[in-house]
Amino acid sequence: MASQSTGSSFSRRGFLGIAGGVAATAALAACSTGGGSGGSAKGIKFWNMPWGGTEFNPLDKKITLAYAPKSGLGAATYQEIQWANFTQTFSSAVASNTGPAVSSGGGTQAFQFANQGKIAYADNLLDSWKKNGIYDDFFDGLVDTMKTDKGYAAVPYNLDVRISWYNKTLLSEAGVEPPTDWDSYRNVCAALKKNGVYGFGLGSGAGSFTGSHILAAFMINNGGGLFNADKKPDCVTPENIEAMQFILDLVKSGYSDPAAATYTSANVQAQWKAKKFGFGWDGAGLAAGAVGDVAGDLVVGSPLTSPSGKKGGLYFPNNIMMYKNTPSQASSEAFLTYYYQNMKDLWTKKTGIGLPPLKSIADTPEFKADPNNVKIIEEWQPIFKTWAAPGGDGLFYNIANTVDGTAPMITFAQSILGGSTTAKSALTTLQTSMEGLMK
Repeated sequence: MASQSTGSSFSRRGFLGIAGGVAATAALAACSTGGGSGGSAKGIKFWNMPWGGTEFNPLDKKITLAYAPKSGLGAATYQEIQWANFTQTFSSAVASNTGPAVSSGGGTQAFQFANQGKIAYADNLLDSWKKNGIYDDFFDGLVDTMKTDKGYAAVPYNLDVRISWYNKTLLSEAGVEPPTDWDSYRNVCAALKKNGVYGFGLGSGAGSFTGSHILAAFMINNGGGLFNADKKPDCVTPENIEAMQFILDLVKSGYSDPAAATYTSANVQAQWKAKKFGFGWDGAGLAAGAVGDVAGDLVVGSPLTSPSGKKGGLYFPNNIMMYKNTPSQASSEAFLTYYYQNMKDLWTKKTGIGLPPLKSIADTPEFKADPNNVKIIEEWQPIFKTWAAPGGDGLFYNIANTVDGTAPMITFAQSILGGSTTAKSALTTLQTSMEGLMK
């Protein structure tokens, strides 16, 4: 898979600063034209993001424009939306009713717009997919991450994941096997340190949110997390304190790079390439981004069992949403049905898009040719949780305002990685800041 830059991963999920009253000056007036034959209804505008490498959008556009709707339903037009200023682009267009009928976007975008009354819920579409097999093709529990009190705000599209990686040569030189639980992970870190290698490799500098993701992932791994069942911040729990104390112990033992709190994604990749990171935490695209003689040595680790006896991790289910501003809701749903039945080439032709949401795509020979992909799907996907853990799996709009790339989460991660705090103190500060943002 093509690299998914850690530094830009937030822009591929979060959707901050949406203002319902933003003027339409930034709205896109021009849209790619074209579409399949058949149907005389007004065309459905599909906006998609650059989810992969240079091959992604041309192939995605080809799939979109090949859609041949039934009579009376609209064909599809295609527009690529850049990540730069995408929040302004969408908020302006949606506010002025010049936006798309169907789009992807930031991972919390659908929940923000649903809260503003702009989203056409996907319940009817999902009901139809229960009859044609698409619904049962989603990984277990994935559709539920889209569920809100009023309905399904979107449908899962591609998965941005946080997992462990290790350099098999460096572990072998240190005389240790890949860890299976927190205790054996600490032992791996200690063995690597003797060779001048860090075992808790990540970064939390400018534009890199992976550090905060991994801290949340360790809380989830121990049965904790940041939100309770009432969707309120609940940070200062025994599970979270134990998890952050474990990380602080790694930091204070010298198993983490002292500069980790300042590292960008480029710095992190440089440390992998320099063989200074022997074990660490990143997205699914790390090996593709870590070019050079280390790429072939990078292997996805197995999920760790925590002291509570649990396994868990953090992922971000990117999604596709429908809007109320559509020429025809039937046309929007018909196009999405076609798209999900025909989108597998985006993965089988290795365009660099995130992990697939459908079991049938993950089961193709092309996808299974990468053993790291297989390991993520088989071992990690079943234990992933969203930001909403431990209170639930469904995302909600306040997540974007409180934890997804926000200043309190960055400050929290940097304080832990700097070793300049206690677990309870850092979590208490985070709790207070999150509560303030939710007000």
